[in-house]
Amino acid sequence: MIKVHKFIVGVMGGGEGASRKTLEMAYQLGKLLASEGWALLCGGRAAGVMEASAKGAKEAGGLTVGILPGRDKSGASRYIDIAICTGMGDGRNYINVLSSDIVVALPGRAGTISEIALALKSGKKVILLDFDTGDLFDFYRSEGLLWSVRTPEEAIRLIKEYYVEKYNSPA
Repeated sequence: MIKVHKFIVGVMGGGEGASRKTLEMAYQLGKLLASEGWALLCGGRAAGVMEASAKGAKEAGGLTVGILPGRDKSGASRYIDIAICTGMGDGRNYINVLSSDIVVALPGRAGTISEIALALKSGKKVILLDFDTGDLFDFYRSEGLLWSVRTPEEAIRLIKEYYVEKYNSPA
């Protein structure tokens, strides 16, 4: 099958209050995504998982896309290559997940939970990276849409498997 676009991995997670461990995993995930040649899409702000994952991707030479909540780019992370202003506030979460080929969610609060829910409801595969959501999404786990991993490397392995399944070619 012919690839018609760059493979986009959505990275979702907490903006404020993310732990050092979560930020380190986000950074490493961003680096690994870039090393695979995949684009990283996130909420685009200069905070938390968004900033850390974009920084990792940029430092590894990757392409980063930020879907911003406001009408201007003033809050964008300096590690975002393409900043898309929506003026939609939290409504941008739908753009985040629908524009992603697959979603990786790190620990976060209500915004991250909403992105996971929107992705699953839209039939997108979601990988929870060191993020325990309890039994909230068990139905989707049983349907094969939701996976849980502990490390960024495990997330990359699952993304590669999904890529091969979707495009019938190596990642």
